[in-house]
Amino acid sequence: MNEYLIDKARVRASFDRAASTYDAAAVLQAEVRSRMMSRLELVKLAPKVILDAGCGTGHASVELMKRFAASRVISLDLAWGMLQQTKASQHWLKRTLGLMPQSLLCADIENLPLQSDSVDVIWSNLAVQWCNDLDQVFTETERVLQPGGLLMFSTFGPDTLKELRQAASADPNHVHVSRFIDMHDIGDALVRAGYSAPVLDVEHFVLTYDDVLGVMRDLKAIGAHNAAAGRNKGLQGKGFLTKLTQNYEHFRKDGKLPATFEVVYGHAWKPETSRAEPSSHSLNGSMPITIHRRT
Repeated sequence: MNEYLIDKARVRASFDRAASTYDAAAVLQAEVRSRMMSRLELVKLAPKVILDAGCGTGHASVELMKRFAASRVISLDLAWGMLQQTKASQHWLKRTLGLMPQSLLCADIENLPLQSDSVDVIWSNLAVQWCNDLDQVFTETERVLQPGGLLMFSTFGPDTLKELRQAASADPNHVHVSRFIDMHDIGDALVRAGYSAPVLDVEHFVLTYDDVLGVMRDLKAIGAHNAAAGRNKGLQGKGFLTKLTQNYEHFRKDGKLPATFEVVYGHAWKPETSRAEPSSHSLNGSMPITIHRRT
């Protein structure tokens, strides 16, 4: 059994429970969403259909509705509780701006219940990390995109919660923090799925807390429970929590405990036409990947 496999039922249940507390704690998610919106301004688009894949409480869906008022926005999430929050946001938008409510879809990004070549833009903010098979994710998004369509996403990289991961080594027999995929491997997966010349870059964010409980409370409030198959499925004893707290204290700086998040941004286009046979002049038929690493 792969100890890092994500338990989708647990993910769904966690986000269902967190729907009402999510926005108050999702500071990082809001910041990344804002940065992604800024990047979207650099692209000329007139999409008819936009898929917000992993919409959460729907803030990106609302922004996309306002930015592309003539577009149909499909808000998709694994958790119905999140979609209920999204529905409330869209109802407010309809009343204030006169826009029509958009579509809600409770589904998994790894198995999109959408027709092939039916979407012009796929947007996904910090949702891909809850999927088990990145190749399946990108194969599915490539399938539903129209030729010439755009995929824009963010996800977490390997440095995410590195302090918590190290502190949790007090219990080496269980998985306490999910495994996140490196930016270069994400780029390779995009190419395998048929995307054209993906562009990826990375930023590091550090949130600070007074104590370890603050870290855990925020993760719980946004539904980011440990959903790995190798997690301890029982209650952790006081001994582990004491050791975890002691280990985490080693990272304290300027009176605060850090929680690092590595955010990988990516965008790629579905080719206007199907891929040609690999050129004899290209190395293994590979396609270029542009990667930027920010400090």
